Amino acid sequence: MKLREEILREHSKKQTEKIAAWVCLDKKRFTTLLHLFFHDEYRVVQRTAWVVKLVADQHPEWTNPYIRKMLLYCKQPVHDAVKRNVVNILQDIDLPENLQGLAATTCFDFLGTPNLPVAIKVFSMTVLYNITKQHPELRNELKTLIEEQMEYESAAFRSRGSKVLKQLAKQQLL
Repeated sequence: MKLREEILREHSKKQTEKIAAWVCLDKKRFTTLLHLFFHDEYRVVQRTAWVVKLVADQHPEWTNPYIRKMLLYCKQPVHDAVKRNVVNILQDIDLPENLQGLAATTCFDFLGTPNLPVAIKVFSMTVLYNITKQHPELRNELKTLIEEQMEYESAAFRSRGSKVLKQLAKQQLL
């Protein structure tokens, strides 16, 4: 399969899953995919982000060497699909201690950015909640940021926000 050509051929769930299944067969293919993700044109990067997420679901250990680079990449002007898929990956893994500060800063930035798509914000909430388990000093900042936006954000934000606030309250009781 010519990976880049297949990514550009069609943007659909079926095509994305087909590409991800092919990449999952060989770790070298994942390296090639990440080269496109980090270095190609805007449209290729956008479409590649979803494939990266699907591969990470199957092989989370493959993403470990790239997490720092992904987080730093999200701080650049990139398509929202990149941010959404990176934080979606992060919410499902155990972040190494040495990356928790960078992840927290990135996710707090996302959560506090007006008009950012809600998926990026809700995934960021979950990443931040997971980090507070090891860094309880961040609980109040997360709680405040969620509460400040609850009345103005979408139903999806309010739903996830309510769940995270309840989890934070339980953490403080322990």
